[in-house]
Amino acid sequence: MNMQNHINYVEFAAADLAQTERFFNHAFAWQFEHYGPDYIAFSNAGLEGGFYRSDLAASTANGSVLVVLYSSELELIKEKVLQAGGVISKEIFSFPGGRRFHFIEPSGNELAIWSDS
Repeated sequence: MNMQNHINYVEFAAADLAQTERFFNHAFAWQFEHYGPDYIAFSNAGLEGGFYRSDLAASTANGSVLVVLYSSELELIKEKVLQAGGVISKEIFSFPGGRRFHFIEPSGNELAIWSDS
């Protein structure tokens, strides 16, 4: 497949890289590689990316892009998010084509998870 002009990588700010790494590893089994004290790259996430040390955070309230993950078991993944230390910012709601919820990971970034079931 030709990857020209496709989204290839995504980067997030993260105030606490260690806590963010633990969260995504526990909740979603993402794998991480460290590149010095201020950057970690992730894989096994559908799209590769990284976290850089910063006190900023992505939030739709501030006009940020919303990264949306997929899960066929929405309630189960919601529990994993909570157990890993995430905070639910929008409870499960329906929209045309499925259901989703939003959460805040330990460094303050907002993401969502949707399901078509």
